[in-house]
Amino acid sequence: MSKDDKEKVQIIDKELDLSNAGRGVWLVKVPKYIAQKWEKAPSNMDVGKLRISKTPGQKAQVSLSLTPAVLALDPDEKIPTEHVLDVSQVTKQTLGVFSHMAPTETSSAATASNGKENGSSGATSATPDSEKLYMEGRIVQKLECRPIADNCYMKLKLESIRKASEPQRRVQPIDKIVQNYKPVKDHAHNIEYRERKKAEGKKARDDKNAVMDMLFHAFEKHQYYNIKDLVKITNQPISYLKEILKDVCDYNMKNPHKNMWELKKEYRHYKTEEQKDEEKAKSDGSSDSD
Repeated sequence: MSKDDKEKVQIIDKELDLSNAGRGVWLVKVPKYIAQKWEKAPSNMDVGKLRISKTPGQKAQVSLSLTPAVLALDPDEKIPTEHVLDVSQVTKQTLGVFSHMAPTETSSAATASNGKENGSSGATSATPDSEKLYMEGRIVQKLECRPIADNCYMKLKLESIRKASEPQRRVQPIDKIVQNYKPVKDHAHNIEYRERKKAEGKKARDDKNAVMDMLFHAFEKHQYYNIKDLVKITNQPISYLKEILKDVCDYNMKNPHKNMWELKKEYRHYKTEEQKDEEKAKSDGSSDSD
């Protein structure tokens, strides 16, 4: 977060009710299929029964049984009914369950202090003009609910593996031709390109002396050329043309004529400005005498 964003954040002081701060609560992690069932259940329905068996000298055994009413919410879906809860103590951290009462809400949602655990709250609704935070308790134990590995659970696990392995996209055969988005066999610009290349014909290598004459004639008009222009002028394959250029031309590697060809010094016969002026004067004088 940038400095400007921090300045824009509005900090609001709210009252925190700590009357239930000493109450110990459990944080229970349940399988996804149980959470989906409980979300569908109405608020007045019993969703499960918790049993705690204590044996002297051993840890307490905690088990959870889903009620028939929860299973009847979706009879076609078979899920395990008996579960074991593995208990672990909360150490080296402090977790709490908080509820937030907004003015327009009639019920509150409880969240753990680390922002990852969610629960429910039984606090009453807030007044329209008040907003308050409540601490519902301190988490003293973590419990992980795991099903008993019976035939029902094995079938459920097998079905989940089968669904996960199904490809998201499938190839489906069609019975009739689909007119929309029908693929084009050959695009117009490809046909035009092939016809143009066919009309031009394959570039044949001319005699080396003939190509050099064309190059000398071109360099009489301009001192520098790039390779593309010379290919158009001579109509020769680029590899063959480069072989000839290396004999009679120099390739410039520096600005201002970078990547351009010019004749070697021994082949240059450029006219000076004085010679150009003399020829121009002679041409003008001959035209006046006429």
